[in-house]
Amino acid sequence: MKKIFYSISSLSLLALPLVSSAQQGQGFQPDGGELGDFFTNILLFSNNVLIPFILGIGFLVFVYGVFLYFIAGGANEDKQKQGKSLLIYATLGFVIVIIFWGVVNLLAQGTGFDNDNLENIPDLPTTR
Repeated sequence: MKKIFYSISSLSLLALPLVSSAQQGQGFQPDGGELGDFFTNILLFSNNVLIPFILGIGFLVFVYGVFLYFIAGGANEDKQKQGKSLLIYATLGFVIVIIFWGVVNLLAQGTGFDNDNLENIPDLPTTR
């Protein structure tokens, strides 16, 4: 059974270049079609809306931690511990979000979904 599986998988790997180049013809542009537009829109939404929002929330948590550690926790050790833990968590959150942002953009540039245009989004009505 293993020999059959290995022979089928090796034949499919040998045929992979033929299958992947089967769609290319004259005038073919590998833009991904509707799926490519979908991934591009998700990428642009995460870069322009989601990541700045999460970083803003993290900044507010960091400022609140500074407030608890230095101002509210002047003589209260519990407040200082709470402020210190908020500072650590906010800093870790910043690092994780920036790493996530970098990995997403690295994958997007590697796959070609890093276009800077949003498609299929209706315009807002304007008054004259």
